[in-house]
Amino acid sequence: MNTVSTIDVGALGKVGVLFGGRSAERDISLMSGAGVLAALRSRGVDAHPFDTGLRSLAELAGEGYDRVFIALHGRFGEDGSLQGALEQMGIAYTGSGVMASAIAMDKIATKMMWLQKGLPTPTYAEIEAGAELAPVLAQLGLPLIVKPPHEGSTIGITKVEQADAFQAAVDLAARFDDVVLAEQFITGREFTVAILGAGSGARALPICEIVAPQGNYDYQNKYFTDDVQYFCPAALDAALGAHMQRLALAAYRALGCEGWGRIDFMLREADQQPFLIEANTSPGMTGHSLVPMAARALGISYEDLCLEILAGARLKLQQGQGQ
Repeated sequence: MNTVSTIDVGALGKVGVLFGGRSAERDISLMSGAGVLAALRSRGVDAHPFDTGLRSLAELAGEGYDRVFIALHGRFGEDGSLQGALEQMGIAYTGSGVMASAIAMDKIATKMMWLQKGLPTPTYAEIEAGAELAPVLAQLGLPLIVKPPHEGSTIGITKVEQADAFQAAVDLAARFDDVVLAEQFITGREFTVAILGAGSGARALPICEIVAPQGNYDYQNKYFTDDVQYFCPAALDAALGAHMQRLALAAYRALGCEGWGRIDFMLREADQQPFLIEANTSPGMTGHSLVPMAARALGISYEDLCLEILAGARLKLQQGQGQ
């Protein structure tokens, strides 16, 4: 990817900033999109807003965009469906392609890919409607985490500390997904690693640590309070930090991600073992968001971060077919 100083803004053409959408994370996407739009315009980009929750793909095709910045989170924007439509329309887009987006959006598929590559992630179980929960408790123990595998921003997630609370947690997650993910709870510190680029050229940004009130990094604390503390760069032993960055890059590449993204970790308190939790292929770009925070730690402004991500927009499938 070109550095910001060598990016020809005029060559980027007419740019659409895709935001809003129809997922449970719509409100966050509206904030991300507003920030990205203002940032790109401040750098002289011919950028225009496009809310995919209010306007159709036919309208998108008719706008004449040369490329788009995807500032959508969750379903219908981060899950590969929109990426496939953009490939069909021939509009270059930011972030990962169809397959990587779809896999990363599915937390169960993500864990299967990581485990196949020998990467550390907490033990888990899939729970289908009507399944017996006792075997899952026996397998995972308590506490455990229950979550819908296709949602983000901690939507539908419950930490289960007592067996009699397990069913209610499953029922909550099942409101969002047909299959529920139950996962061994890792007691320790929470971190995230932002990544820019693709393939061998991808680079990990400084690690950020997240310290939430009572360890509760939920939707409200993520976006609407100032109660969460962030430390970036995180206070980590240099060797451990480098190991976590290597793991993040390996996790990112295992899914086929590109452009930009974020890999979330838990560091187990007992033995300082890092565990991969999930991947985000279209992370938040709000005032509380972690990728801009990591970029700032390297002296990269929010505006230049947005410009660098936009400059990397491309069609993945056509290039892969040599067209």
